[in-house]
Amino acid sequence: MLITPAYAQGLNIGGFDLGGAFGNASQFMPLVLIFVVFYFLLIRPQQQKQKELRRMLSELKRGDRVVTGGGILGTVQKVTTATDRNGKPAPGSEVEVEIAPNIRVTVLRETITTVIKPVVANDTKPPAKAKAS
Repeated sequence: MLITPAYAQGLNIGGFDLGGAFGNASQFMPLVLIFVVFYFLLIRPQQQKQKELRRMLSELKRGDRVVTGGGILGTVQKVTTATDRNGKPAPGSEVEVEIAPNIRVTVLRETITTVIKPVVANDTKPPAKAKAS
């Protein structure tokens, strides 16, 4: 053939070839963008939800209405306490829940998925929406 193929040349500044560096970075930009989107749409909200659940479980007290992982509704009757390595009191792993009159079961604190907040009947405005749980 009489016509030779024309090849694109890289960016060459001061003897340094920068075309390859910018080419490689531009190939990874979509992957970085996808990770950022996944972080803000999936990972961060899940972390916020777990943080809120841990806070609710640490503040669990007698009289709270709870829902267990198995879907059992009940009222907390007794919250056990334990001691940590330093001898300070810490929340125990077991909670006594009354699921019917005079029927109490002991559940693990980790199996409680929701603490139900009571709604006062005399409120004129709707209750503030809780964070996603």
